[in-house]
Order: sequence, then C-alpha cells, then structure tokens
Amino acid sequence: MNDGGGLTGVTIANRSLINQRATCPGVITDLVTHAIIYNHPNEQAQERVPGAETVRTRRMTTNLIGLGFVECISNTTLQNIPNGQPTGMKGQLTTVPVAEANGALRVGRFGWKSQDASLLTFSGGAYLNEMGITNRFNLQEVTTLCDDVPDNTPCTSNPQVICGEDKDNDIDAFARFMRATKAPSRDSRLAATSSAQAGASLFHSIGCDVCHMATLTTAPAGTLINGGAFTVPAALGNQNIHPYSDFLLHDVGSGDGIAQVIDPNTGQLDQTMKNKMRTAPLWGVRTRNELMHDGENYTRNEAILRHANEANGVINSYRNLSTTQKNQLIDFLNSL
Repeated sequence: MNDGGGLTGVTIANRSLINQRATCPGVITDLVTHAIIYNHPNEQAQERVPGAETVRTRRMTTNLIGLGFVECISNTTLQNIPNGQPTGMKGQLTTVPVAEANGALRVGRFGWKSQDASLLTFSGGAYLNEMGITNRFNLQEVTTLCDDVPDNTPCTSNPQVICGEDKDNDIDAFARFMRATKAPSRDSRLAATSSAQAGASLFHSIGCDVCHMATLTTAPAGTLINGGAFTVPAALGNQNIHPYSDFLLHDVGSGDGIAQVIDPNTGQLDQTMKNKMRTAPLWGVRTRNELMHDGENYTRNEAILRHANEANGVINSYRNLSTTQKNQLIDFLNSL
C-alpha cells in the first residue's frame, strides 16, 4: 500500500488493509507551549491502493459482543468439530500465535480468517490496523500519514517495556470490555412464533448447522487458556453458548483470495486458506443488513444463495424448499 495526499509513495510491507477515508488535522499546537508540533496544512491524508495490487476486497467489521465466551472455547472443542462434519464440508483449523504468551500457538477463532486466538492479540491488531495506534505487540507503523507520535514510548505501568503509542495499555482495557459483554440476545417474540420454530427445524434438516453450529460449550472456570496468559473466569466457564458458527475456515465460493494466516511450520502465508473464510457467527445477525464478509448482500435470501462449493448440497436443498419454507427459515434467521 502507498501513502497518498501529495506525499512520496511509501510501500508498506505486509499491509492488508487501508482506510477508506482519513483526515489529517493539518496543524497541531501544543496547548501549553503553543509550539507547532505538527504542520502539514496542505496534506490530504488519504491512503491509496497502487495499481499493482490486484487482489482487493471490502471487509465488514465483525461483531464484538459475546466474544469472551468464544475466547473461552477450548482448543480441543474446536479441533473435534471437523470429525463430525461430512466429507467435503470439514472446516479447516488455524493455529496462530498468542501475542501475550510469547507467541504460544492456539486455535484461531477471531477475524474473518480466524487469524487471532485471543482477544488481547485481536485488540492489539485492531488498534494498529483500524486506528493506526502502535502498541506493545505491534510497534511498526502501517502508514506514515499523520504520524507524529513516537513509537518508542515506554509503558506507564512498566517502563522496561515499549508500548508505542499505547503507553497506558488501552488494548488491555478493550480486551476486558469485550470479555465483559453479553452474548447477542434473540428476538424472543419472533423466536416464539410457529414460523421461526419451523425455520429452526429446516435450518437443521437441510444442513445449515453443519458449519453454523447452534451450540458450543466453553471450558470450565479456572482453565488456563491463551498459552497460560488468561484464566477462564466463573462467568464465562462451562457455559452453553449459541453462536451459530464452528469458527473454522470453509470454502463457500465467496473467498477473497487473501491469505492472512502464517503456517507455523514454514513461516510463510498459508495459501491453502486464501479462498476460505471463517464461518460467520449468526448470533446478532438480525441487527445486520449488509451481509457476508464484504457486505455485498442485502437480503437473507441473497446471502444464502451466494454460498457454493462446500455448501452446494445445502444450497440445493434450500432451493428445493417451498416459498413458505424459505420464509420460515428467514424468520428464524431474523430471530437470531
């Protein structure tokens, strides 16, 4: 990716995301000394995609609430899921480093490619990629636009550690916030209707729940996870949750061709995953009207019919449903 806005293009290694819009403040004055500490009044801060970049996609933000439960699902639970899935629909696990545990490996579950395994690692990556805030896990900037804050600032709580622009460890507070959120609630009134209940049965009978698994159970309270860096608390331990996902990667024909997960054996991006996406959790989907990873589908029916490849059998069964049955299935989805 290149910086834009009249600046000399700067190639940024391993960049996978640019912001659609960005604004530089132009001039920043120190409130105490009144000295100008940033002075680029004519700079328009807008990142640009060079023409040589041919793989491009739009990414929707993922749901953040209820993720504490997802973090507390054990590796073993996720590793066992493919054993119960039919041939041709078996999900692919990712094994990714936990930043706060010195890179200890854990089964991934967060992000569109299941590229993160802990909420603190996920938080550190989001601060860097979404907001341009370096932190103790990510000290290298992804863009030079509007960058006037030193990246070698020590952590306030531990001056022996460099925290970049996140000297007060806000990434930890954000991770705690995500862990404290409840799972998305259902529309109980719609869920109680005969139509939605019939739709739930159809969701199971045609095979949607092979990947969009209705129920998973978290590890017992007191279990050490994230490479020993986090202990499952009582509020999140041994809980049956209903995310409607297996958190594994599948090829359903809508993959974006972008590899994001490093193969721990080779140290290279695992290209076998580039056209696969994590099964999107359906809890809370009733609040969304831009569907799939790129937000390109605006109705439940469109999103369902976009599935292909591993999902071909399921989609053929969906096509064979009557109009009434399809509406029942969509009522069920609208209750989640």
